[in-house]
Amino acid sequence: MPTHTRKSAHNSAPDTARKTARTTARTTARNKLLTAGALCAATALGVTGLTAGNAAAATPAAATAAAAAPSKIRADYNGDGYVDLAVGVPDATVNGKAKAGYVNVVWGGKSGLGKHGSATVSQATAGVPGTPEAGDGFGHSVDSNDMNGDGYSDLIVGAPDEDTSVGLSAGTVAVVWGSASGFKGGFTAANGDFDSAGYGSLLATGDFDKDGDNDIALNSHFDESSSVVTRPGPFTAGSPSKVSRVTGWHFAGPSALAAGDFDNDGGDDLAISYHGQEISGTTVQSHGSGEWKETWSSADSSDTALATGDFDGDGTADLAVGNMRPNPEAEGTYCEDILGGAIAVVYGKTGGTLGDGGASCTAQSNPGVGGIAEAGDNFGARLATGDLDRNGVDELITGADTEAVGTAKDAGGYWVLTSSGTGQDFSGPAFTQNSAGVAGTAEAGDRFGAAVATGDYNGDGHPDVAVGAPGEDGSKGGVWYAATPKSGPKPPVTSVTPGKLGLAGARGYGAVLSR
Repeated sequence: MPTHTRKSAHNSAPDTARKTARTTARTTARNKLLTAGALCAATALGVTGLTAGNAAAATPAAATAAAAAPSKIRADYNGDGYVDLAVGVPDATVNGKAKAGYVNVVWGGKSGLGKHGSATVSQATAGVPGTPEAGDGFGHSVDSNDMNGDGYSDLIVGAPDEDTSVGLSAGTVAVVWGSASGFKGGFTAANGDFDSAGYGSLLATGDFDKDGDNDIALNSHFDESSSVVTRPGPFTAGSPSKVSRVTGWHFAGPSALAAGDFDNDGGDDLAISYHGQEISGTTVQSHGSGEWKETWSSADSSDTALATGDFDGDGTADLAVGNMRPNPEAEGTYCEDILGGAIAVVYGKTGGTLGDGGASCTAQSNPGVGGIAEAGDNFGARLATGDLDRNGVDELITGADTEAVGTAKDAGGYWVLTSSGTGQDFSGPAFTQNSAGVAGTAEAGDRFGAAVATGDYNGDGHPDVAVGAPGEDGSKGGVWYAATPKSGPKPPVTSVTPGKLGLAGARGYGAVLSR
């Protein structure tokens, strides 16, 4: 296990032509990556089962999209050119069934989030597989990708406590199809096949087997062992739903997943954090020559968050490990200072693989990072990435939902962090509900920063930030929207809440944001 090192990934400065070509390639790749911060959600005009308060609000967006070809932007479910935000609400009541769960889609538009209505998808929605039952947890995890190649993003939803015909809490993963006229039914992509398999607790999507069809990576549990499996595409009615094993552990299990091209071969790889009684770590698995192989590993793991970005602007994928947990059995760690939480970033390198560009570690104790490191802050518990200022370098958005604000415990906050170069630590300001321009007031238990996401929700070319606060308003919850300004000072941060959207049965809204 390597100790924390920092070394440059650049041996010489690139000339203008090379920089231009690389920036173009990076921008194309980032359009796929960054909008992952706006992920999963769904329904538009054509879905029955929408809440009455939202059906009319959803109509203009869907109708506009119907007149044009799909945008092919990730997390744009109706193809109108704006990224939409899916909010998983697994504790929501549906048809009187407590914690049956739903996914609420906040539509993007010229005015950003909260001004263009929303729509709700549950197992009570026409065409969506399953039936809402107490405790199903539909929306526990959400993701977004074009799973059938029609140019519209589709919604991928995990319900890990769903009972199947072969097991209690076996779990299911559903795909709900996006289209110009709304969601057109759904598809059961994977069914857990034994008790407590928990399918759908974790999700990631990408073309892992590099055959041109997107695949779904998910968790699986059996007895004293757990694993990560993939459900390969294509996703069409009647296609085989058999899953294949990536890797697994005894007395341990996966805690976070992220997709990215970490070996620079043009295809998607899978980053996995895992931990258990005596073992923990993070591994990157690549599917080549018909089998999975490990291309990078560390004894450090994350309990909650992995994220992919290009944090040094060299055109290669880097990996952020948030809320990092060093392994006491290992000889070294990327982060020695973890008071209040830490984020390790491992850099890729052109012509090399993940880790060849060095590594960095960032905690609240680092110079230039807002706030004060305190035990229990949960710094880095949630991560998202986006090139907010469009300078060719991704920012790292991190949430800390148990951050105290004054005397308000677990009020929470988020940070917008930037690295000054390969192997360098990050710095950036902290934002709470007591910050200037941020709506609301920091209160104990709000858990502002419990989820973070990025996406160009207002279509101006700059990714914006969404921040969840599931403890807001007596735990009904809410999401805060920060549009990225093209120039000028800090942006205003406005709230999007179940009350403003006219949602029924919401509980913990903002705990799960599509990525």
